[in-house]
Amino acid sequence: MSQHGVGVDLQTSLGYLLKEASSTLRAAMEEVLRPLGMTVTHYACLELLAQRPGLSNSELARGAFVTRQSMNVLLQALEREGHVTRPAEAPVGKVLPTRLTPRGQRRLETATVAVRSVEVRMLAGMTETEQSGAIRILRSMITSLRDGHDGL
Repeated sequence: MSQHGVGVDLQTSLGYLLKEASSTLRAAMEEVLRPLGMTVTHYACLELLAQRPGLSNSELARGAFVTRQSMNVLLQALEREGHVTRPAEAPVGKVLPTRLTPRGQRRLETATVAVRSVEVRMLAGMTETEQSGAIRILRSMITSLRDGHDGL
């Protein structure tokens, strides 16, 4: 808070607390994924492909919150390691649909166990009702911001 009492109280600012929670969650996930030779982005890419096979580089980048260039570098590495496959030529247009290989699926399963342990730790102090409420509240915030509501 500034000298004149103007500003944001970081202890009660929802935006600041969400950012801190996000940053803390990411650090905890990186910590459990590092011994597996993975990053959060690597994990997110595999998880997205397991849920929606055939996503393009652009769709994966959006879903993992990284640039298309960063995702392309990751996909090239995952392809070299045998975790994903992409056709040499786009079946339609310019999009190269990416799919998990059985090896990539096994890699994801190992990583999922590690990531779930972080989520269990994060939610340990909350009841099921509080967890459901938190999910509902966060979805509402996302929807309000995406829809451009100004809260008035």
